[in-house]
Amino acid sequence: MSTTRVATLADLKPLVGEPLGTSSWIEVPQERISTFADATDDHQWIHVDPERARAESPFGGPIAHGYLTLALIIPMWAEVLTVDSVTMAVNYGLNKVRFTSPVPAGGRVRLNAALKEIEDLPKGGVQLTVDGRIELEGAERPAVVAEPVYRFFE
Repeated sequence: MSTTRVATLADLKPLVGEPLGTSSWIEVPQERISTFADATDDHQWIHVDPERARAESPFGGPIAHGYLTLALIIPMWAEVLTVDSVTMAVNYGLNKVRFTSPVPAGGRVRLNAALKEIEDLPKGGVQLTVDGRIELEGAERPAVVAEPVYRFFE
C-alpha cells in the first residue's frame, strides 16, 4: 500500500498528473457477492449460484457484480489519499467506467490512482478528477477502469 498525504487542498495542485498511490488488497468472497445481490436485487446466477456458474459460465465460476467491484473504490480510495484539512468530502460521480475483467469469487482487488485534474469550486473547495484502475490480483488487465470525481471542502 502507498498513500499520498498532504496538509491542505492547495498542496494537491502540484500533484496533477502524478500517481497518488495504491490501496491494499480487498478480497471479494462469495458471501460478499451474495450480500450485494440481496442489497441490489440482482440475483443473476453467474453471481449467486456457484455450482451452475462452474458448470455453465464462461468464467469458470461465480463472479462479482461489476457494481460491487466499483463500490469497493470507496474504502480503497480512503487509503490512497488523505488531505488533513478536509472537513467534508463527497463522491460527485463518474466521468467514465468500464468493467474490463471479471472478478472471480475469492479474487482480490486494489485501487491504483492518479490525480488527473483539480478545479476550484465557486463556493470553496475543489473538485478532483481521478484516473482509477481497480486491479485484479494475478490478471494482466484491470477489473475496472474508472474516472471518479470527488469534491473536497476545508
